[in-house]
Amino acid sequence: MKSESEIQQLIQLEGPHLGCILMRNNSGAFKDQEGRLVRFGLGNISNKSMKSSDLIGITTITITPDMIGKQVGIFTACEVKSEEWKPSEASAREKSQNDFLNWVRLRGGIGMMVNSVDQFKLLMQR
Repeated sequence: MKSESEIQQLIQLEGPHLGCILMRNNSGAFKDQEGRLVRFGLGNISNKSMKSSDLIGITTITITPDMIGKQVGIFTACEVKSEEWKPSEASAREKSQNDFLNWVRLRGGIGMMVNSVDQFKLLMQR
């Protein structure tokens, strides 16, 4: 069984073959030396209602001929799970992750939750 970390790395290696460059998005918080809370990671305001994805990047697509054949970058978010992962409706964390992916999709981006490179490739080819 591949771990989440292994799958993330494999997806990052596979992405460029599909026109997609993905970068690791660590997010969280810590207290600095003065006791101030420092948040890091994409969109990490409170990280309760939406949790940004593990991998964030750009997918290059070619616009159809009616748009003069220009290429554009599409915001891409990929939440990666371990191979043995099964969706859970009871998980508040998973709901927050899905909320972020839906937020991305509603704005024209690509958002997916995957647990294998094959699943990533399949969703990227759609």
